[in-house]
Amino acid sequence: MAKEIERKFLVAHDAWRENIAEVHVFRQGYLNYDSLRTVRVRASEVTGYLTIKGITEGLTRDEFEYEIPLSDALALLQLCEHPAIEKKRYIVPNGPHVWEVDVFEGANDGLVVAEIELGSEDEAFIKPNWLGNEVSGDRKYSNSALSLHPYKNWSND
Repeated sequence: MAKEIERKFLVAHDAWRENIAEVHVFRQGYLNYDSLRTVRVRASEVTGYLTIKGITEGLTRDEFEYEIPLSDALALLQLCEHPAIEKKRYIVPNGPHVWEVDVFEGANDGLVVAEIELGSEDEAFIKPNWLGNEVSGDRKYSNSALSLHPYKNWSND
């Protein structure tokens, strides 16, 4: 069974842009918002992905991700109940790890978060100086939550 162990941080400033290795553009939507699982469809520039994620316990959750044809991903995005999330993902190497910096667009424009995937919850990693506050346990920063309650609406809370 595949496990995802992830930590998420806000990004404090743009120094991460000095070390970009790759850039990807994603549109992703959710076919399911059940409290026990989420079912996500993602379209990149060239392919699609179908991902099922289980409940997060600590920093860990089950994750199953499958590559699907781009045409299928685009069709599945049309079945999502809420508008797709749009973001650019920048791959930023840092020491032995790789950070994924997501710069959101559309309804979540202005939000920038960095994620790191780890092999265990207690794995040590180097925190770059451009990281801000950790938001790993804050559900509102999950992509599925952002599709339901976009960042542009947070000031109204």
